[in-house]
Amino acid sequence: MDEQRYKTMEEFWPFYVREHARPVTRWLHFAGTSTLFAFILAAIIRRSPGLLILAVITPYAYAWAGHFFFEHNRPATFKYPVKSLLADFIMYGKMWQGKMDREVARYNAAEPHI
Repeated sequence: MDEQRYKTMEEFWPFYVREHARPVTRWLHFAGTSTLFAFILAAIIRRSPGLLILAVITPYAYAWAGHFFFEHNRPATFKYPVKSLLADFIMYGKMWQGKMDREVARYNAAEPHI
């Protein structure tokens, strides 16, 4: 990754999409984000703040496994933590809508992922 700094989400999104080219990585992110919501709900229902720790840790474990073992790249969250979090929620929504594969094809056609 070059030293370019993305100033807007519109600039960051194509980079983020290319960093998630493999379906397994996207599905690991999806599973992780789903566990985030599940742990938050469980923390509220059980009135257990300790579950909020798992709500934060678990999604990163899923996502980073995808990057390190399948994409073989460094998670964008290391350099762009806020934009990466926002982009993850966007990707999560697009996956629910069945639109993420088209998004990947669009940006990988524009600039091939190596």
